[in-house]
Amino acid sequence: MSRFENVLYDKRAGIAYVTVNRPKALNALDTPTWTDLRSAFEDARDDVDVRGVILTGAGDRAFIAGADISELAHVTAYEAQQSSRFGQGVLDLIENLGKPVIAAINGFALGGGCETAMACTIRIAVEAAKFGQPEVKLGLLPGGGGTQRLPRLVGKGHALQLILTGEMISAQEAYRIGLVNEIVPAAELIARAEAILKTIASNAPIAVRLSLEAANKGAETSQSEGQLLEASYFGLCAATEDKKEGTSAFLEKRAPRFQGR
Repeated sequence: MSRFENVLYDKRAGIAYVTVNRPKALNALDTPTWTDLRSAFEDARDDVDVRGVILTGAGDRAFIAGADISELAHVTAYEAQQSSRFGQGVLDLIENLGKPVIAAINGFALGGGCETAMACTIRIAVEAAKFGQPEVKLGLLPGGGGTQRLPRLVGKGHALQLILTGEMISAQEAYRIGLVNEIVPAAELIARAEAILKTIASNAPIAVRLSLEAANKGAETSQSEGQLLEASYFGLCAATEDKKEGTSAFLEKRAPRFQGR
């Protein structure tokens, strides 16, 4: 297991495990933690043997409880803007990793923690998890992409209610509005994340990567432009060996053996 200052990082059986490791601070995000997250996800991105990532928090109280307020309280306007852009860059890396990232949300996911979860491909949560964007209570607004990702995930009305009230919501409410994909018992959280990744990993790697890219890039364009991108990627997939293997396996009623080419 590789260990950074504030992040535990391990790789097993094609899965990278990234654990924010500041349990006494409820895994709050300070500058060293953001830096560790960037390094860990860059490694996961560049390792061809890694097919997916599970992101969680140490302990049983928090996924990521938000920014480190003791650090945030002393930043200047310029430093705050630079910090926001750095955090946004890390979350853009996670969102556009080219591999699925599952947020295994084991407790509080507030502020930057909720924003980090939203950058992941899929979010599963324990029944006791809590979500929120409480920045307005500190005289701020979400600075890690929250004002942009949250409306895209749950709709403008739900997003603005969360952002403007700063209130926390339960895992059940997060599931109802579409912020969370699944709610699972705490004892099953990592196993369920692993099962999802193993299912995805059984599919054609190029098709998975291009599906992620088409969905992410398409969300930033009009539907017609997104469909042009989709058709282009559909053509790219059709030229792969995996497409030949997948269609042959289907017709021959056998399991496909994808090679990622």
